[in-house]
Amino acid sequence: MNTIEMTEAIISAKQAKGVTYGEIANAAGLSDVFTTSVLLGQNSLSPEDAQKIGAFLDLDDAVVKQMTIYPMKAMDTDLVSKDPLIYRFYEIAYVYGGALKEVIQEKFGDGIMSAIDFTCEVEKEEDPKGDRVVVTMNGKFLPYKKW
Repeated sequence: MNTIEMTEAIISAKQAKGVTYGEIANAAGLSDVFTTSVLLGQNSLSPEDAQKIGAFLDLDDAVVKQMTIYPMKAMDTDLVSKDPLIYRFYEIAYVYGGALKEVIQEKFGDGIMSAIDFTCEVEKEEDPKGDRVVVTMNGKFLPYKKW
């Protein structure tokens, strides 16, 4: 089994069961963003957490095992996704990336925000003018080493 086959099996099981990514994440005791990244082949789980999801979705052993294998990340052939929602994150980086870099480095110094020691939450904020998407990214600051 490969990552694409794993993801296809998971999405089929998710649709057949009629559950959300959040419900799947709750079954494993993990966040919905991280769990969804695993189910889409971008992260991996411990055998115990993979078993919890496997039991919840009635997945076969090959799918459960594939969820524990360290994946090759970000293997898309397109540099910028054509999907409109994903593209907007690129657009945010293009428009606000320089400003975010300046503000982060003004507050923390010369360094980066970790994408390894990192969490991300997505919330819905109801608004009479149109519901809002609230994305909170929380990454450890990693200063550049001076030598």
